[in-house]
Amino acid sequence: MTKLNELSPREGSVKARMRVGRGPGSGKGKTAGRGVKGQKSRTGVSIAGFEGGQMPLHMRMPKRGFNIHRPKDYAEVNLWRLEQAIAAGKLDAKSAIDAKALVAAGVLRREKDGVRLLGKGEIKSKIDITVYSASASAIAAVEKAGGKVTTLRPQAEAESEG
Repeated sequence: MTKLNELSPREGSVKARMRVGRGPGSGKGKTAGRGVKGQKSRTGVSIAGFEGGQMPLHMRMPKRGFNIHRPKDYAEVNLWRLEQAIAAGKLDAKSAIDAKALVAAGVLRREKDGVRLLGKGEIKSKIDITVYSASASAIAAVEKAGGKVTTLRPQAEAESEG
């Protein structure tokens, strides 16, 4: 039985830290593997994107359009995936389906910023589903099957994004 004070790591699993700047005999003396002089030889300073006074590449490239600073990341689910889960008995078509039910059934891994329903595939089951947003084709397909889609997305946001 090994005692706690006798525990040590396995042979060869722990490597000694390289001690730089400890003389020429160490193999990493004098400049300590940093070359010589200048900003990059010092600790913690090297300016990313700086090209020595030349106009940097990111400023030379043309910019177009508008990029959303923090875009929402939706968990997307298609109609065929819902139908597959209902057929397998993982989802109950008679009860209301929401993001938590989809995660519990294993259809989605996580909710992210909301669930977006897409219209790929077909749905035969009559379902009542609540999602953050849905495509027009998905809504049409669910309603054609006799179901109902409720979207949680605020109307003003839907109008402004188009």
